[in-house]
Amino acid sequence: MKVINAKDVIPVVMNNDMVKNVAGRVLIGKADGADNFCMRMFEIDREGHTPRHSHDWEHEIFVHEGSGEVFIEGQWHGMTGGTAVFIPPNVEHQIKNTGDSPLTFICLVPPNSPEI
Repeated sequence: MKVINAKDVIPVVMNNDMVKNVAGRVLIGKADGADNFCMRMFEIDREGHTPRHSHDWEHEIFVHEGSGEVFIEGQWHGMTGGTAVFIPPNVEHQIKNTGDSPLTFICLVPPNSPEI
């Protein structure tokens, strides 16, 4: 069992040619004995984005706060707090912050995928 505040998990900050202003935290993962999924929280600051990419696994996203867009199946879709997104395997996708405050979302991935 694990009960923790997300802010108590040290973030991995990503900022390079492919990723801008992104911090990721593994909230529940392999180290916690979670054999069936990994729960991650990402915060994308103003003008930030994830890389445009695809992979062999699905993932589910729930937007907690902020506003942004997700690129999936060739088009951008708006997201705000309360939005849920399903990204199937092998579908190119990207997330960007379009607001003035951080875009915060939870992302669930299967155990065979990288935790961050």
